[in-house]
Amino acid sequence: MPIVRISVAAGRDRAQLRECMRAVHEAVRDSLGAPDASIRVLVTEVDPELWSSGGATLSERGR
Repeated sequence: MPIVRISVAAGRDRAQLRECMRAVHEAVRDSLGAPDASIRVLVTEVDPELWSSGGATLSERGR
């Protein structure tokens, strides 16, 4: 059972996240030959104030 975990900064449109999940699902199915019912795609949204890169949060960097 393939499980794909995706972490993104919060604030994206739900339709955009759903499209990402669909595309990832299809990529896993097509590349691994996994049955649709066995594929799990989990999206975690992280508050931009709790995500840092280079010592600054995404909020501080203006994303």
